[in-house]
Amino acid sequence: MAPGAVGDPLAAIPFAHGGPVGRGRLRVRPEDFVVEEVLRFAPEGRGEHVYLQVEKVDADTAWVAQRLARAAGMGAARVAWAGLKDRRAVARQWFSVHLPRALPVDWERHAEGRFRVLAETRHRRALRRGGLAGNRFRLVVRELSADPRALAARLGRIAEAGVPNLFGPQRFGQGGSNLEAAAVWFGGGPAPTGRFRRGMVLSAARAHLFNRVAAARIADGSWARLLPGEAVALAGSRSVFAAPQADEALARRCRRGDLHPSGPLWGAGPSLACGACAALEAAVLAPWAAWCRGLEAAGLAHERRALRVLPQGLRWRLEGDALVLRFALPSGAYATALVRELLACPQDACG
Repeated sequence: MAPGAVGDPLAAIPFAHGGPVGRGRLRVRPEDFVVEEVLRFAPEGRGEHVYLQVEKVDADTAWVAQRLARAAGMGAARVAWAGLKDRRAVARQWFSVHLPRALPVDWERHAEGRFRVLAETRHRRALRRGGLAGNRFRLVVRELSADPRALAARLGRIAEAGVPNLFGPQRFGQGGSNLEAAAVWFGGGPAPTGRFRRGMVLSAARAHLFNRVAAARIADGSWARLLPGEAVALAGSRSVFAAPQADEALARRCRRGDLHPSGPLWGAGPSLACGACAALEAAVLAPWAAWCRGLEAAGLAHERRALRVLPQGLRWRLEGDALVLRFALPSGAYATALVRELLACPQDACG
């Protein structure tokens, strides 16, 4: 996708393992995509913030937050969450509500049958972005058409080598609408109205630039190995360090999955990448200079994201013409990035 053009944001990104081994349909029903958040910490059971584990079905995260705020008789700004979750899914998600006084609240009063509260506790601080260790998934791919032996071989390869840590199509809005808005904004047009909408557009633009760099590194085979000048991401944490020379010790740790190469989440400030790594990123993002400037002007700081993700506990079974997958991913990784390396799914069902 060229600057200013909108299409399938993932269409031009190559595959790491040779392309899908079959076809299927994901999200035929909301219960075909089950995701459960895993908190990075245990709530203390006391404090000013009520923590609610909510199971939502075919409902937006922001919509649920608004209904929780309405139930408590307060503004939506006092409700927080750690990350957005897919609408067409069954999502078990944590919310926090700033409610210092211990008042009884009927949290499901405005649920309209689309969510229920599974657990309620308290904590001293509000839930923040980065508060998740990861997510557990159970996916059902229906109308499966694939050779079982090829399917098993590819799943084994994915379990061993991981997949590119791409941002999924959910990040870009229906039909790439968030990228469309970014192209208008960074092309000199009006900024999106509303803080939430503006944040979604900025997030999508940033994700798209990351995916451009990831595509280049998939193409040259370096998505899972370190380049000279790599900004190295430590597995299981948000820590990144510069490696001007990727020596054999670092290469071994990368092969073991202890650390990963990274790509840019564009914003203002210096990048930890240098040398060959920085040169590759500069070449890939040169046509997107207006987008880079726009992200910097919006006040975002330069960050890094791992280019590879290794699924944990990957299990699968066949049930007739359906494939059932179970696995866990670190926070921020997309289940659809794993499915993309396995099966071709219609965009409207995989999005």
